[in-house]
Amino acid sequence: MKSRMTSFVLGVAALLLAALPNLALAQAPAPSPLPLPPQLEKDLAARASDVTEVTLDKNMLGFASKFMDKNDKDQAAVHQVIQGLDGIYVRSYEFDKEGQYSMDDVEKLRQAFTAPEWSPIVHERELKSKESTDVMVKLVNGEPHGMFVLSAEPKELTIVLIQGPIRMDQLGQLGGLSGLGALGDVEKKTKDTTKEKDKTGDKSDKGGDQ
Repeated sequence: MKSRMTSFVLGVAALLLAALPNLALAQAPAPSPLPLPPQLEKDLAARASDVTEVTLDKNMLGFASKFMDKNDKDQAAVHQVIQGLDGIYVRSYEFDKEGQYSMDDVEKLRQAFTAPEWSPIVHERELKSKESTDVMVKLVNGEPHGMFVLSAEPKELTIVLIQGPIRMDQLGQLGGLSGLGALGDVEKKTKDTTKEKDKTGDKSDKGGDQ
């Protein structure tokens, strides 16, 4: 099952390519800043039955936005989201069987985003299904300036990196669009997590006052 975060990023990429069919031919994409060693990336691609790679740097995003029809609802929404972004990068691998990637590799990817400027906002582990999801936001002067998503399933591994200023409410603006409904889900999940933390904090405060 495709991760929800991947679905909306791929939806954005699809709309970009629809707005500019010759985008891929216009410029050669720059190397991805994803913390994925080249050899590991090649090995994963060789083992996978289905590979999705999206590499859109700032130049590609800016070039594509010039050709978007602002009178078109879908393209106008995407244009609003990508303004100011420095890049959208996705690597998604689907496998026919389990055990095609190492959990050590997954942990290394997580560790690459443990710097102080990166803050975890979603951290899920499902023991029964052996699925895990991590969503982290990069903060610059207290403002979100990037998002990293790592989704690991027994037969699928997905890595997403969005560089540049992006807010959760911007994701939610695209929630009603076809293929981008997960944007609203991500925003809601983050709000729910924050509310739970606030409730826990309130209970602790009340307990301390008694």
